[in-house]
Amino acid sequence: MSLVQGILDDGLGGIPDNAITSKIESLINWARARSSWPASFGLACCAIEMMGAGGAHYDLSRFGMEVFRASPRQADIMIVAGRVSQKMAPVLRQVYDQMMEPKWVISMGVCASTGGMFNNYAIVQGVDQVVPVDVYAPGCPPTPETLIHAIETLHTKIETGELLRRRSETGRGAEIEIGEAPVAARPVPVALGVR
Repeated sequence: MSLVQGILDDGLGGIPDNAITSKIESLINWARARSSWPASFGLACCAIEMMGAGGAHYDLSRFGMEVFRASPRQADIMIVAGRVSQKMAPVLRQVYDQMMEPKWVISMGVCASTGGMFNNYAIVQGVDQVVPVDVYAPGCPPTPETLIHAIETLHTKIETGELLRRRSETGRGAEIEIGEAPVAARPVPVALGVR
């Protein structure tokens, strides 16, 4: 009733921000956030948790991310899951350079974010030395809930347009650090074959 009354009183000015009266930039950012395709770059045990997040129990397709792309030319989010060796760093950068713009990066796990327990010459001590990271997902390995939380955080930043502004100003990612998902928010495991 109030929406109809607002339109009668104020014309189109009485309609709150929606698909008809929104800015085109807001609509594009909304669409980008809900149709992002990840390029999986699974290098270690974190990749198993990333695959688990794509499974039926966690269902990443709710976020428009049901297809992990093997081709970087079809992806706009890179999820770096696991430790990056010095030999793999140029390959990681090449895959990142081949991704379409705008593109974002999630660093999944302690090894990808800081090198983890591998403090030696063979492991890159943080993937942000190779590509600009937008969201860091902590844990060893991080749970699928933590990855989903990182994805939701990234989607919020994509919708606001903050990431594109920051990258054009500094050339770096957003570098957002998130915490582990709260224990109460984790789903109860499902026992198969039990009635």
